[in-house]
Amino acid sequence: MNTATATPPRDEGHLEIWLIRHGETAWSLSGQHTGRTDIPLTERGRQQARLIAPFLATQPFDHVLTSPMSRAMETCHAAGLGEHAEAEPDLHEWDYGIYEGRTTPEIRASVPGWSVWDSSIPEGESLAQIEARARGLIGRLLTMQGRIALFSHAHFLRVLGGCWMGDSAALGAHLVLDTASISILGFDRENRALRQWNLRCSRAG
Repeated sequence: MNTATATPPRDEGHLEIWLIRHGETAWSLSGQHTGRTDIPLTERGRQQARLIAPFLATQPFDHVLTSPMSRAMETCHAAGLGEHAEAEPDLHEWDYGIYEGRTTPEIRASVPGWSVWDSSIPEGESLAQIEARARGLIGRLLTMQGRIALFSHAHFLRVLGGCWMGDSAALGAHLVLDTASISILGFDRENRALRQWNLRCSRAG
């Protein structure tokens, strides 16, 4: 295990990290890769965010961090946690480079078999680069205590889950994450574990 994210022994429940993916956008609906493009939530996305507010309201959060992109910040505010939120640049979505705004089928028309998980991303982030970003963030989160809410994006949160489980961004390929879903990272005794994944509070719209 990389020493930057090595986990000291601790009782389960000492640290919980809640991952909240932003609500629906026009591009999440169409399947277009949305990294550095700052587009707002759809009306359905805003409704999704409001519908998770009652569930989040039952939990006291010691820290609330959000991607600086408007879709994540809007979700955070609509979900009722915006008042104490801090922007965290490392929660930004994967930089898709030349593939920004394109769907996987469109990319595969010219690059057969292309996948964000194991293919080149010219002018964007490689798998190794986003893994380093996620592991660095985990290292900082492990110095904190209590319950932490992170508002971010599908691919980055999947990478974060993979790195939490096994220090591997590639494991994120096996973690499905829907819009406005809630997942929880924590511990099983001293072992980092997924305690909840892809919880959907309701089906908006």
